[in-house]
Amino acid sequence: MYGVPMDLGRGHRGVDMGPSGVRIAGIKAGVEKLGILFEDRGNIPVEIPERLEPLDPSARFIGPIAHSCELLRDAVGAIMDEGSMPLVIGGDHSIACGTIAGVARHFHARGEELGLIWFDAHGDFNTPETSPTGNVHGMPLASCLGYGDVRLTGLAGRIPMVNPENVVMIGIRELDRAERELLRESGVKVFTMSDIDRLSMARVAVEAIEIVTNGTAGFHVSFDLDGCDPSIAMGVGTPVPGGVGFRESHYLMEAAALSGKMTSLEMTEIDPIVDDGNKTAELAKELVLSALGKRIL
Repeated sequence: MYGVPMDLGRGHRGVDMGPSGVRIAGIKAGVEKLGILFEDRGNIPVEIPERLEPLDPSARFIGPIAHSCELLRDAVGAIMDEGSMPLVIGGDHSIACGTIAGVARHFHARGEELGLIWFDAHGDFNTPETSPTGNVHGMPLASCLGYGDVRLTGLAGRIPMVNPENVVMIGIRELDRAERELLRESGVKVFTMSDIDRLSMARVAVEAIEIVTNGTAGFHVSFDLDGCDPSIAMGVGTPVPGGVGFRESHYLMEAAALSGKMTSLEMTEIDPIVDDGNKTAELAKELVLSALGKRIL
């Protein structure tokens, strides 16, 4: 496991404490109880905003964000090369550019492709040209698919890092106008909250896993805790009402585990400062355990 105390991608502090929150929640003991070897390799170095000037208002702090993502890419790639599964804990969602670059580059070197499940309330499909805030945590999925600044889009050495036909978004309920249009053009499969209400998470999970495993070596799960409803995940960077419930969230992780094709996992946007007794970090830990095979019976 690597922690990435990144909060440069959003407008204020807090999610930099996410890795500490998950450690305090007992992630190591929980994983080891499943009989899985767990190694905490510490944190990827990240600059703090007080020491920096956001030189580009359309993509604030993108230089230092890209630098930390390069370090994360190399660290994740090394874990993949060892034959182990990377677990990354953030930190804002901009870290996904580094995680996905590391996993994708590992498979590209073998002539294989990577699938991607993106669990989130938001699209994260803005670019510096379309973003209404300039916050990079609203751009990582677009970057992984080749839209935006080359400092992020080029991290894997191939653009796009993942093919859009092997990407699924789940839990979406808040999109900016420009990213909505770009998403429609991209070819990415999107399951909004309305789709989940209509189809059920069981069917969504089946269809999603079919898409992300079609012609791939496996799939990465990028899990933003704000995809969950604030009633179960209060401590997140940008909460949005009407999200995925407790059992539905766990069901998706259980389905990922049962598929046997999950290559890597990250949990992002955990903000202990606005949380209630570290409950969101506890939820993140339990979701990780479900993704690693924990079962009710």
